[in-house]
Amino acid sequence: MFLTISTTGTAEHPATDLGFLLHKHPGRTQAFSTSHGTAHVFYPEATAERCTAGLLLEVDPVALVRRGQGKGQGGTPDAALAQYVNDRPYAASSLLAVALSGVFRTALKGECAARPELPAQVRPLRIEIPVLPARGGAELVRRLFGPLGWETVTATPVALDETFPEWGDSRYVRLVLEGELRLRDALRGLYVLLPVLDDAKHYWIAPDEVDKLLRAGDGWLAEHPESGLITSRYLARHKRLTRDALERLELVRLAEADGSEVEELDNAVDESRDTEERPVPLAVRRREAILAALRAAGAARVLDLGCGQGQLVQALLGDPAYTEIVGVDVSVRALNVAAKRLRLERMGERQRSRVRLTQGSLAYTDKRLVGYDAAVLSEVIEHLDLERLPALEYAVFGSARPRTVLVTTPNVEYNVRWETLPAGHVRHGDHRFEWTREEFRSWAGQVASRYGYTVAYAAVGDEDPEVGPPTQMAAFTLTAGAQSTATTTAGTTDTPKEGEAA
Repeated sequence: MFLTISTTGTAEHPATDLGFLLHKHPGRTQAFSTSHGTAHVFYPEATAERCTAGLLLEVDPVALVRRGQGKGQGGTPDAALAQYVNDRPYAASSLLAVALSGVFRTALKGECAARPELPAQVRPLRIEIPVLPARGGAELVRRLFGPLGWETVTATPVALDETFPEWGDSRYVRLVLEGELRLRDALRGLYVLLPVLDDAKHYWIAPDEVDKLLRAGDGWLAEHPESGLITSRYLARHKRLTRDALERLELVRLAEADGSEVEELDNAVDESRDTEERPVPLAVRRREAILAALRAAGAARVLDLGCGQGQLVQALLGDPAYTEIVGVDVSVRALNVAAKRLRLERMGERQRSRVRLTQGSLAYTDKRLVGYDAAVLSEVIEHLDLERLPALEYAVFGSARPRTVLVTTPNVEYNVRWETLPAGHVRHGDHRFEWTREEFRSWAGQVASRYGYTVAYAAVGDEDPEVGPPTQMAAFTLTAGAQSTATTTAGTTDTPKEGEAA
């Protein structure tokens, strides 16, 4: 990917002052290592009348795939093939923005130790990017760059194939910016807007991205007519971070209108005291949703299948409506932790008679699990290989056959809202899969039909209008006329026997 910065000058103010501003000597070609390749800076022309600096970023495709693990924002925007066939080496994107900030860091800050008067000077500039992704088209490019002070913003669509004009234009444009600006303002605008137009940041978004955005947008972003769109796209549509950034931008705008400092307006909170209302953790909300569903089902004897360290078992013990609670897990260590959590050794006899922890695998039928009112599989199914899932289905729905089965699992669509979760990663290292809402409902509907249950769905956690809730729950209810024996799965002729994997 390639970018050129040109300026003109006179004998008194030579164009080669651009070398001082960029801190790169016009007489040398320089190379800089980046996390995804090598950035080269060179000057195709350098005279007193005209000077051009070029930034060429050579992307290492292998490093790109390794760092991004080949998925999503990790360098490639789409599915598996995209990690090898993509536009990252050629089209200006967040990769170029990061190289820009690394190679021209001092220029972005507006500093020049050798000629301290230069950064404040407005000078004629021409910036050209041959291939720029533009999700939103040429019109959006003009709407974004126009308010930054450029006299002309030329965004020329690039044809998909010049040999076949009937195919139309691609989503790329050739961008030329011309006008009189300070170099630092021009670079800061590029640093923010390149990833905004590409709309596919190659790295995962952390809270410090808000500070980076506000630093680069100082003096222009708060008043930009597209500040909302810029902020949302720059922060990869992370809801909480976008809200934080927009609130801080509004403070900047109000302070400028009032002629005061931001700190003078933003003084309503005593930072020496913690007055923030903390959000309820998702794990707590998940347990609350499960308990509410169990109460609605009128369950008294409950199985916690895959009970882990016993958090749900502990919550169930706190309600006398549950007369028998059985926690099952394949991990002996997890069961020992659960026993310590519940203080089984110190528990009174009456309370102790209500609870039992037992080792067992959900891939096998188990007569001990037959006859209960309800079974809970909370964040369990995603820990199984997909080919082992039919065995669990039969063991729970076909053999144990509780009247109610509650299943919760992550909604993979919501993963883009976790600021600290790298793109393309699942939420836990042991998760073998994570399903979309459609995939989960398809699976649950097939299981319900196969084993004589009806199924209803519920959202757990705050539901995002675009990607849904963080956790999805299915509540299965055994139909009144359901057969007592399991329906065989497709392609299965023999019903598994006790102790055999389904």
